Amino acid sequence: MNKSIIAITIAALGFVIGLAFLGNAIKNRNRADNTISVTGLGSKEFTSDLITWSGSFTKNNYDLKSAYDDLAVDRKVISDYLISKGIKPNEMVFSAVDIQKTYNYTSDENGRSHQIFAGYNLTQTVSIESKEVQKIENLSRNITEIINRGIEFTSSPPQYFYTKLSQVKHEMIANATKDARERAEKIAENAGASLGNLKKATMGVIQITAPNSNEDYSYGGTFNTSSKEKEASITIKLEYQVK
Repeated sequence: MNKSIIAITIAALGFVIGLAFLGNAIKNRNRADNTISVTGLGSKEFTSDLITWSGSFTKNNYDLKSAYDDLAVDRKVISDYLISKGIKPNEMVFSAVDIQKTYNYTSDENGRSHQIFAGYNLTQTVSIESKEVQKIENLSRNITEIINRGIEFTSSPPQYFYTKLSQVKHEMIANATKDARERAEKIAENAGASLGNLKKATMGVIQITAPNSNEDYSYGGTFNTSSKEKEASITIKLEYQVK
């Protein structure tokens, strides 16, 4: 009889202890889940302060040396023209000459195809990088003046950059963090609670697009170089404990 009482007592005690452990686990689980996760946005519009522009010119000749000589003449005309427009010699970079053999193709009376040498095609590119954005923009738009001099010149669209992007990024991170904090405080206030410690912060990638555009954001970040006016944005995800 005494053994039965002892066994029942031990079983009851074990049950009570088990409930205590279970209650503690549930309490800790609820405490761990008692968090708020919010995402804040920081953005800023700015104007590019650096521009790059390039154009290529071509000469074709059956004789390679003659083609080189003709290309050198065009290069001198282009260089003189750019200097006359206020471009400094150290702002111009001429690439190495690209040489391609060209062929014409014909078919004989039996339908067999033959290639006939049509000469050497030489191409060179001139590139400009400058902080005088407006001046280079005007230059790229009026490049027909070079074409009117008998030079086969192809102009590329200007590319725009910003040299103080790191400062913009720091400012956006601060704004995104503030925005996320304010959102978290509002959610906690509406729930009758208050924010505790910050548990985790995750920063997104910077996205740079043209203002008011429909450009898609990229997982690895977007960097628009075709627009002089830009808008940068970044997100910050914060996770807080709630008291």
